[in-house]
Amino acid sequence: MVPGDSTRPILDRIKENLFNILGPWVSGTRWLDLFAGTGQVGIEALSRGAEHVLFTEIDRQAIDVINHNLELTGLQAGAEVRREDAFRMLAREPDEGFEVIFIAPPQYKGLWKKALEAIDAQPEWVYPDGLVIVQIDPKEWEEVSLDHLELFDERRYGKTLLLFYERPGG
Repeated sequence: MVPGDSTRPILDRIKENLFNILGPWVSGTRWLDLFAGTGQVGIEALSRGAEHVLFTEIDRQAIDVINHNLELTGLQAGAEVRREDAFRMLAREPDEGFEVIFIAPPQYKGLWKKALEAIDAQPEWVYPDGLVIVQIDPKEWEEVSLDHLELFDERRYGKTLLLFYERPGG
């Protein structure tokens, strides 16, 4: 765990439900774990056969925790950890896209919406038919006007809401 309240770890039951929804599709995929925190979601993706996960986090202590957790699990080979501001990264043209982008920023700051809009502005971040999954408190939810991403599912687990957006294939 990261000391303090700079990260918001996903509850185990919610993480389990998320990966039950995704099922065997995770195998062989490329992930971007924005605002990675402790890296739980990306590490779970790797443990379920994801080919590669790029973890981005700005907090130095969180980066140390991600690296430690990757070492403990032995999943470093498929991981890349960057200490980088998510919005600076999303403002650039991507070198490569991802099948899944997971967004779980600090709560109540509108960062999830800003990240979603940044990805929509540069849809190459997510492959056609790829997913952008947002984890927020249900109180944070509001409509977002997007050109390239479509909300197709949402799941509520108490004080956690998972929003599933897709970039329709061309």
